[in-house]
This record gives sequence, structure tokens and C-alpha cells, in this order.
Amino acid sequence: MSPMRLRRSVRAVILNEDDHILLCRLVISKPAGTIAVWAAPGGGVKPDEAALAALRRELHEETGLVIDTDPPHVWHQEVIDPGHAPGHDGVINDYFLVRVASFHPRGAMSDDELAAENIVAFRWWRLSDIAGYRGPDVFSPRDLATPLTALITDGVPARPVPLGL
Repeated sequence: MSPMRLRRSVRAVILNEDDHILLCRLVISKPAGTIAVWAAPGGGVKPDEAALAALRRELHEETGLVIDTDPPHVWHQEVIDPGHAPGHDGVINDYFLVRVASFHPRGAMSDDELAAENIVAFRWWRLSDIAGYRGPDVFSPRDLATPLTALITDGVPARPVPLGL
């Protein structure tokens, strides 16, 4: 049996002064149809790239946010699903908490470049809006309200909290 090929990714839980979280809307076409997912900004870690360097690069490219400090690692997610990340057997997402003042996301990437990454929109979400959402889009992780509530209520965990799909 060949070893599993998992895509390593980093994501930022970007919270503003009102504890709203910045999420990007990804529209992904799959053989079974199109799915829209609200997820934390971030992306793949290049070979020989440190996780925090990848996080800084991704945030600058996607949102325009520049971070100077090392944010705490708060969540860890492993998704084993060959259809989840093209060319891979799944993905490993490491999430880092970034506290900021509200800003309008506008990164270094053009709208066409963002669309090539499946990103079509950004939105600041209130926790209550995530918990009460009944629309057609999904969140990543699917139960985002649960770990987000714990993070806002309890603060940074002693070690990264494992997440489900």
C-alpha cells in the first residue's frame, strides 16, 4: 500500500474586536456538483516552507493582512478524503488565531487569481449567525460554531484542539 499523500495547509482564525470571524467563500466544482464553503483564509504550505511563513504569505495574498508576530496554534484538522484536495488523499489544516481590528480584505491577488483559488467572497461573521445559519452553503469545519465558541469563551487552548470534518 502506498503512503497517503496529505496536503498540508495553514489557516487563520481572524477575529476582530467584536469577535466576528473573517471567512472566505469558496465555490468548488466536483463531479457530484458545486459546493460553496465558508472557510478560514489560508492555503497550502509549499515544500520546505515553514507553517508560519506560509500563513503570512497566504494572508497577505488573500486578505492583505500582514502579521508580524507568531500567532498561537489553536486547532488541528485531518481530513482523509481523496476528493477533498485534488491530487491528494486528504488535507491537514493547522489553524492559528489572529486578533485584528476590523478591515476590508483586499489582498495582493487579483479577483481572477482569487477565483482560480475558488475564492469568490469574504465576509465577517458573528458567531450567532454561524450557529443559526440554515442556508445552502456549508462551513469548514462543519461544526465551526462549536470550536469557535470555546475559543472565544475560553481563550487559547494549551494545545491545538482536534477538529472533525
